[in-house]
Amino acid sequence: MTEELNHQTHPRTWLITGATSGIGRELTLQALANGDTVSALARDTSSLDELAQAHGERLLLIPADVRDEQAVRDAVDGTLARFGRIDVVANNAGYGLFGAVEEASDAQVRAVFDTNVFGVLNVLRATLPVLRAQRSGHVLQGSSVYGQSAHPGVGLLAATKYAVEGLSDALAAELAPLGIKVTLIQPGMTATPFLANLDVAAGLSDYDQTVREVQKAIGELPPSAFSAAARIAEGIRTAVDSPNPPLRLALGTASATAMRPALEARIADLDSWQNVTGAVDR
Repeated sequence: MTEELNHQTHPRTWLITGATSGIGRELTLQALANGDTVSALARDTSSLDELAQAHGERLLLIPADVRDEQAVRDAVDGTLARFGRIDVVANNAGYGLFGAVEEASDAQVRAVFDTNVFGVLNVLRATLPVLRAQRSGHVLQGSSVYGQSAHPGVGLLAATKYAVEGLSDALAAELAPLGIKVTLIQPGMTATPFLANLDVAAGLSDYDQTVREVQKAIGELPPSAFSAAARIAEGIRTAVDSPNPPLRLALGTASATAMRPALEARIADLDSWQNVTGAVDR
């Protein structure tokens, strides 16, 4: 980066969902270490109790499920009552669903969308009135490498991330005139409990050569294939510090390497079929 970083004169207040594990926990730790204040949301915040004791009034623990719109609104009210403002919204809560598109049950699909998409919307509806009133703020939208690419077994997870990416494209343009920034966070494989907490669809033998092979390959990945959550959090904080943060931030070489062919393939299809595309206009 060539531009100077924007060092605020006052501590930032972060509202972080999914704050008890993985990237959310690391963001919480690093924000506190940087002198910022944090409102940490999760369904069960008890694993942060010792951290709260150590940081006193600078860390507010709020048990809240992002699927519960009223609980999220109450959490925002509690954050304002404690800190008076919100500078960064880390829309981080989410989980994965693995299996072929056909294999996933209706209940599984609705559940993952309820957290990964509708939970994101609940957080936005609760926090954006605050940021709009301030005419400032930064929204960090939790996407992933699967927000721009997909392979067998991750179709439904990717569908939730594609949804978040699509709404965030519009959201960024809507909020820009109001002084509010939006960044989509796109990490690759990260050393977090994410894989351990995957919901897995019941298998069909016809997908053994695709989905099950991918599942096997992921299970055989060495530890070096997974980025450290702390390094991901450092990258996110660098974007927050920047006066000109990106709309999309790939974190980890593997993430960029996986997304690039998918993006290039879209352009290739657009170019190679331009005669058919243009024929529609005649």
